[in-house]
Parts: sequence; C-alpha cells; structure tokens
Amino acid sequence: MSFFSRSIEPAASVLFVCLGNICRSPTAEGVFRAAADRAGLSRQVRADSAGLGDWHVGLPPDRRAIEAARRRGYDLRAIRGRKVDVADFARFGWILAMDDANLVALNEMKPSDFNGRLGLLLDFAPELGQREVPDPYYGGPEGFERVLDLVEPAMTGLLAQVQTAIERR
Repeated sequence: MSFFSRSIEPAASVLFVCLGNICRSPTAEGVFRAAADRAGLSRQVRADSAGLGDWHVGLPPDRRAIEAARRRGYDLRAIRGRKVDVADFARFGWILAMDDANLVALNEMKPSDFNGRLGLLLDFAPELGQREVPDPYYGGPEGFERVLDLVEPAMTGLLAQVQTAIERR
C-alpha cells in the first residue's frame, strides 16, 4: 500500500452524547472543535455528537443552542442530529455522556471489546462540583447559557488529556 492510498485516521476521536442530540451534545461538539482548533489539533482529532433517541435525526441543533453558542463565538449551524450506534464504539476512543442516564444507556449498549474511554464530560472539570450537564430543552435561554458555562471549562481538561494521548501515540 502506498503512502497516498492510505486513509488518514485522526489521532484521537471524541463522541459527545445526550438524549436527543439537539442541545447539549452538539454544543459540546462545537466547543470542542473550537478548542481543538485553537490548540492546533483540529487535523489530529475527530469530533462528533449523537443522541440516544432518533427524534431529531438530520435536524440542526435547537435554535436556542445555536444562538447561545453564536454569542460566545461558536458555530453549530452545520451540525445535524444523529442517533448513537453500536458501531460508534469502534469509531471513537472517547465517548462522553452529558448525564448519568445517558451514561447508563451507553454502558448497556457498549460492546465487551470496547477499550476506549466511556464517561461523563464534566468529569474533566471536577472544580465545577457538578457531574451532569442539565438538559435545557424545556426551559428558557438561561439553560442554554448554563450548558456553555459547564461545557467550556470541561473542554480544557478534556483537551489536555486528548493532547497527552496524541503525544503518547
């Protein structure tokens, strides 16, 4: 196989998961992509988001999530909802849930041979004193701001660990 015919796989891959893939996980994906870009890692990482349900497959994130993210300099408009699939456990080395219920569901579908990291996003920001990103869907705009308040600091810790993993390759 020649060098040019090989597909180039990213050094690290991260999947963010919430219930519907319309608020929290696309926000996390957008913030992570921006953080990876600022760190000069955008060509070395793959990021995606998915939901446990299929209600929003093919749709953009909630307009309130898009607007809250835009105000902070993130662009979520190109993201489209999709449902998490068991094949994601082979495609992603890091699968991060937004809350405990999502994590339980992911653990139930996790193949026995998955050797990546499955956990909660906010475990990367223990200083917040909170482990779950609350679902803002049924609330007002302040809930979408709160998601960003929690997700942004978690990306610092996550990106540091992803960068360490890349360096160890």
